[in-house]
Amino acid sequence: MSHLNKIKISAVSYTNTKPFLFGIEHSGILTKNIIDLSLDIPADCAEKVIDGRADVGLIPVAALVKLPYYEIISDYCIGANGAVNSVFLFSLKPINEVKTVRLDTESRTSNNLAKILISNYWNIETEYNSDTNSDAFILIGDRTFGKKHNYPYVYDLAEEWKNFTGLPFAFAVWASNKPIPEGIKNEFNEALKLGIDNREELLKKIDKRSDFDLDDYLLHKIDYVFDDKKKQALQLYLSYLKLLNEESILVK
Repeated sequence: MSHLNKIKISAVSYTNTKPFLFGIEHSGILTKNIIDLSLDIPADCAEKVIDGRADVGLIPVAALVKLPYYEIISDYCIGANGAVNSVFLFSLKPINEVKTVRLDTESRTSNNLAKILISNYWNIETEYNSDTNSDAFILIGDRTFGKKHNYPYVYDLAEEWKNFTGLPFAFAVWASNKPIPEGIKNEFNEALKLGIDNREELLKKIDKRSDFDLDDYLLHKIDYVFDDKKKQALQLYLSYLKLLNEESILVK
C-alpha cells in the first residue's frame, strides 16, 4: 500500500477511547505510515465516515443506517453490560412524569436509545427539544463525570437497556465505508487489543478525579469486546431505530 493511500481513521476523543488510542500509539502501527488518525466528538466521527473524509471511524451505532455500505472491522467496541456510568438521562422528575427531554448534540445513538426506552420500556409520551427548561436531558461522555449526584432522578441508559432487553449494549463500533485490506484490519485489531490489555498501565498515566472512579470506569464499566451478545443487541437496537424512523420522530 502506497503512502498516498493511508487509511484515514476517526476516533472519539472521550476518556473511554483512551485504551484504544494507547494501543494505537504503542503498537507501532502509526510509524508504518499506513493510517492517519484524527480525534472527534461522536457525531463528527460519524459524519466524517458518512461523507468520505474518513475511511474508518469509531462510529456511534445509530449512524450505521446512514452509510450506504459499511463493514464492522474490529472485535472491539465501546460497550457496556449493565451500567456504563457515562450515558445518562438526568431528570428533575420521576421518568413516568417526564413530558419534555432535551437531547444531547454530541450523540445520535444515545438520543435514540433514550427514545427507544421511553417509547417501548417506560411507555411514556414526551416531546424532544433543545430547551434548557426541559424536565430531563440526555448527557454522555466525560461531561457526565461527577454529575450523577446533582439530579434527583438519574437513569443510566445502558443499565435501563439491559433491564429492558437482558442484553449488553454497543454504543460505538469500528466501521469502514469501504473494504479494508485484511492485513491492515488484523494489525489494527492487534493495536486495539494491546490497548485493552494494558488499561492498568494507561490508568497510571491518567490524572485521577475526586468525583469519579476512572479505574472502575475503564476496567469494569466499559466493556470493550464486541461479542455475540453485543452483535445481537446492535441488531435489536437498529430494528427499534427503524421503527423510530418510520414514526418520523428521529431528531438528529
